Amino acid sequence: MMASHLLSVLLSSLLLFPSPTSSCSSHSCQLSDSCSSADDCAGGLYCGTCSASGMTKPSCIRAQAVEPTSIVKGLPFNRYTWLVTHNSFSIVNEPSSTGVQRVTFYNQEDTVTNQLRNGVRGLMLDMYDFDGDVWLCHSFQGQCYNFTAFEPAINTLKEVESFLSENPTEIVTIFIEDYVRAPMGLSKLFTNADLVKFWYPASEMPTNGKDWPSVTDMVAKNHRLLVFTSDSSKEATEGIAYQWRYLLENESGDPGIVPGSCPNRKESQALRSRYASLFLQNYFPTIPVENEACKEHSNGLAEMVEACFKAAGNRMPNFLAVNFYMRSNGGGVFDIQDRINGLALCGCNSITACQGGAPMGVCKSTGASTQTPAITGNTYSGYIQFKGSASKLHFSGFLVFILIDILIIVARLS
Repeated sequence: MMASHLLSVLLSSLLLFPSPTSSCSSHSCQLSDSCSSADDCAGGLYCGTCSASGMTKPSCIRAQAVEPTSIVKGLPFNRYTWLVTHNSFSIVNEPSSTGVQRVTFYNQEDTVTNQLRNGVRGLMLDMYDFDGDVWLCHSFQGQCYNFTAFEPAINTLKEVESFLSENPTEIVTIFIEDYVRAPMGLSKLFTNADLVKFWYPASEMPTNGKDWPSVTDMVAKNHRLLVFTSDSSKEATEGIAYQWRYLLENESGDPGIVPGSCPNRKESQALRSRYASLFLQNYFPTIPVENEACKEHSNGLAEMVEACFKAAGNRMPNFLAVNFYMRSNGGGVFDIQDRINGLALCGCNSITACQGGAPMGVCKSTGASTQTPAITGNTYSGYIQFKGSASKLHFSGFLVFILIDILIIVARLS
């Protein structure tokens, strides 16, 4: 069986989640069981719905990753697939830090700390000069405004520092959409956040498609923070790796979710090239819609992984970037990640079926698909119950664009 066909069979099975079953006792409900609150569901699950795909009855939905390095250990960093949150800082119901009502799009629902605790290992952060500092801002035309600003970037970076300090075997990657023009602005920021001690030097990053060091070596050297910038000048001036020198990447936004298509981002080399040994796959629409994300992660993601696998010359993504990462009608992005890692690392249909030291394709039984995956190794129990929706604060995507255009004009005239 050809590798691409095998991938198609295994990933397409993710679309066939069972209907919710009868109620169960507290903390014992498994994946897809009916529930009334998060307390009903077993560890790593939350109680939710997915009306966009027709699932209106609350059921237990997966909300945490299995750490692949806790099962298949010591391989090069570029052999694994890691979950990435797109605009990790752009969080629903995040209080304004400027005193002005925010008008922008939102992409996530929980704190960066909680994202990391739930198994996210890549953060996409948009950084701008604003108010005499470096801020995280979801803005347009390269300028941050008080109505598109979130918070000083150091606040989020301190969350990353705390996580890495508390979890000495974990590796985190940060992708910076970089609009910082202040001299040495990013270097000062990461120094002040006390993250330099974890820094993976750009000068030691492999090029020309060579393997990265093993995760074991990276941990031993404390090279546990990879930072990439979209500004090509920063590698020479600040020692921050230029993203597309080390990664291949597909197109983001709507062009990246067209069924059967996986074009490369214009800054990236062709996906089939072996120019770089890391591959970032984006899977999110241009305009994020909170209540549609569960359908996107349940019905479309598997096909897009297969499309990009083929477009990249039978190459699995190392990073999988999504909006509202916990939303699905069952296993969602976590099951996709498990299956990619299982296929790539041990030839099994899930990382949970891999056996350390066993030959490729020798897999253990993981039980029925309705059972919660066995959580082993470094997996964290973060906050997984949604605190309602911010829909009452949201504007439609079209209206957001209009409001932002008006506010930008007002800001420039004032």
